[in-house]
Amino acid sequence: MFAAAGVLAGLASAVSAQVSGDLAGREWITAAVEATGLSHRTFHSAAVGRAVSYHIYRPEAYGAERDRPFPVLYWLHGSGGGLGGLPQLAGHFGTAMREGKIPPMLVVFPNGLDQSFWMDSKDGTVPMETVLMDELVPHVDATYHTIASREGRIVEGFSMGGYGAARLGFKHNATFGAMSILAGGPLQREFTETPRASEEARERVLRNVFGGEHAYFREQSPWMLAEENADDLRGGTRIRLVIGDRDEMLQVVRDFHSHLTDLAISHDFIELPGVGHIAPQILNALGEDAWEFYRPQG
Repeated sequence: MFAAAGVLAGLASAVSAQVSGDLAGREWITAAVEATGLSHRTFHSAAVGRAVSYHIYRPEAYGAERDRPFPVLYWLHGSGGGLGGLPQLAGHFGTAMREGKIPPMLVVFPNGLDQSFWMDSKDGTVPMETVLMDELVPHVDATYHTIASREGRIVEGFSMGGYGAARLGFKHNATFGAMSILAGGPLQREFTETPRASEEARERVLRNVFGGEHAYFREQSPWMLAEENADDLRGGTRIRLVIGDRDEMLQVVRDFHSHLTDLAISHDFIELPGVGHIAPQILNALGEDAWEFYRPQG
């Protein structure tokens, strides 16, 4: 089970760091977080012209079976950077591997900055999607023993990371065979309001990420990408959409679920009773049956 207090304390620290300095949102190399099996690594990004960091969890089997290719789970954090939650996440997945609930896999925790929304900003100053898809994924496949195909890759994320998992999973469905969207947002078609943020915060994201253009938000949204890639997504892509019934984004996610249903895109929709917008609550409430999602299909 997750140590919720530890995760929340870490997230609070990340948010405090964000507020304390203007450069916090552009930290391409984060501090190293220590936990069993977890390593801090960097690679050179041509897109940003500097080194970029990530963390990676390697299971015990990885060291013992070096010739065996391993699947890779890309876990995308929410706003604020998510460093505080890494030890608990590594423990969450590591324990499941040791207990045989899921197969041994690499878990990559990319650095998505503070509020990149896991996409290339309209002004080009934060090419996050390019860094992740064109540089980090190939780097991981070249550096580690991986199943370097869509069948061997899962993308999952919480909140802003859920938005990223939906966007990247829908748009790059030839890269990811499965996506898990945990309390993702904003998943609505229009960004005229958002239940979890103030008007000031919404305007700041619209300006900094989408160049102040609602048309760019719509163009990049999971809502539109689902429509554009519906034919591909109907064939063999596993999609999990999860929301707590105490989350302010509940109705938005329900509407997104209805949109996918209307498009005949098969997906699992899970509404968790008594759960708010808190990652540990979500992962704990999913329960034992949820591990099936991470297992090979077919």
